[in-house]
This record gives sequence, structure tokens and C-alpha cells, in this order.
Amino acid sequence: MSPEGANPIMQFIPLILIFTIFYFLVIRPQQKKQKDIEQMQKNLQVNDNVVTISGIHGTIVTVKDRTVILKVDANTRIEFDREAVTAKKTS
Repeated sequence: MSPEGANPIMQFIPLILIFTIFYFLVIRPQQKKQKDIEQMQKNLQVNDNVVTISGIHGTIVTVKDRTVILKVDANTRIEFDREAVTAKKTS
């Protein structure tokens, strides 16, 4: 069979296959991770030890609708948007 007679749809199968693999290996896990972070930010509570985007470690002393106040030292409290909290520390 000559190349001119090849089915044009068959030429797109490798491209579709690559996109499908890319979706399941990159995009989907990233969406799941983002959803988990949003859920964690929604469920923040007083006395949770957290880390912010900027790397500041602290303990939540106040939770407001859109912000949290972290105690980062004995007499230091800083207010952050909830979205700035990226992780809870377990220890």
C-alpha cells in the first residue's frame, strides 16, 4: 500500500495516544493534588501547624473566612490568606 492511500485517521492515532498518556501521567495527578490542597485549606483549624507558600512555619491561632493568623514566634503573629497555606505539618 502506498503512503498516499493510508487512512488519514491512522496518522492521528499516535498523537492521540501521546495526549492520553500525558493526561493520565501529568494533568490528572496535578488536578488531584490541587483539589487536595484546596480541601486542606478549607478545613484549617486553630492549633494546626502549617507551612505557607513563602516557607514560613507557624501555628494557627485564629481562623477567619478568608484569612488565618499564624503564631510564628512567642510574640509574633502574621495574617495570611488561606490560599497561602500549602501544607499541614504532622509533627
